[in-house]
Amino acid sequence: MATGGGYGDASQKIDYVFKVVLIGDSAVGKSQILNRFARNEFSIDSKATIGVEFQTRTLVIQHKSVKAQIWDTAGQERYRAVTSAYYRGAVGAMLVYDITKRQSFDHIPRWLEELRNHADKNIVIILIGNKCDLENQRAVPTEDAKEFAQKEGLFFLETSALESTNVESAFLTVFTEIFNIVNKKNLTAGENQSNGNPASLAGKKILVPGPAQVIPQKNNMCCTSS
Repeated sequence: MATGGGYGDASQKIDYVFKVVLIGDSAVGKSQILNRFARNEFSIDSKATIGVEFQTRTLVIQHKSVKAQIWDTAGQERYRAVTSAYYRGAVGAMLVYDITKRQSFDHIPRWLEELRNHADKNIVIILIGNKCDLENQRAVPTEDAKEFAQKEGLFFLETSALESTNVESAFLTVFTEIFNIVNKKNLTAGENQSNGNPASLAGKKILVPGPAQVIPQKNNMCCTSS
């Protein structure tokens, strides 16, 4: 069970630090998703991100304190030089497209290929269709994205950073999956060490063993208007 932590980093002991990267075309709302999660903010006049930035938020997952370190970079081609450093040490990725821009979805396979070329092969990935508050402008059917996610073994959710729909769920899905994988790895490491003292993974960025990724069963879709 994961619960959202405070929006500032508390001074409590941190058990894990997990680095997650946001990728996708420019202007799909990556920075807005990050701001909504990290600071619960949404800026109408958001500017393009220049270079790289990251924000942190501390979460509590199964009574452990997890520092979520979320990296955001511009989607324009001219910043592609940051890739190696950007992906290094990442244990999760959020692949974002805009449901109103078909081209941003059509570029997802290219982003996924780049991610798989640069990141750890066992990275936990979620596909995110953002701006689902703009249903009347939808250019990407939910089924298309769901089918792609199932084919590639990705989690999938549609979000609205504007209305705060599913943003928390998307991040918690990724961080809880990483946490569960790391915990499993710790248990195995503990069982395999005969003389006690399994090497502690606490407080380090974790490279995780292979997740069996599945589409979350509950609430795959977005925005049922009430």
